[in-house]
Amino acid sequence: MNASTWTEADTAKAEEVWTDYQQQHDLSAMTGKTAGIDPHSGRVWIGESIPDVLAQRDAEGIGALLFFERIGSKTYYRKGGRR
Repeated sequence: MNASTWTEADTAKAEEVWTDYQQQHDLSAMTGKTAGIDPHSGRVWIGESIPDVLAQRDAEGIGALLFFERIGSKTYYRKGGRR
């Protein structure tokens, strides 16, 4: 899969996987860390940052595109507004 083949269905599935994962795991000590979710396998990697999660995925020889969430936040990144 490449970036041009990522679909809204992939996003919806990744969000579903993430919701299920949060219900099954206590993530209270991981607030602020990054979760990378593979919507096709249902696999979740957790690390300090996106590059950290990608390094974990790559070390396992997996090349799937991932959906990222910041644990404990409603958004991964928010750019400040103009003043």
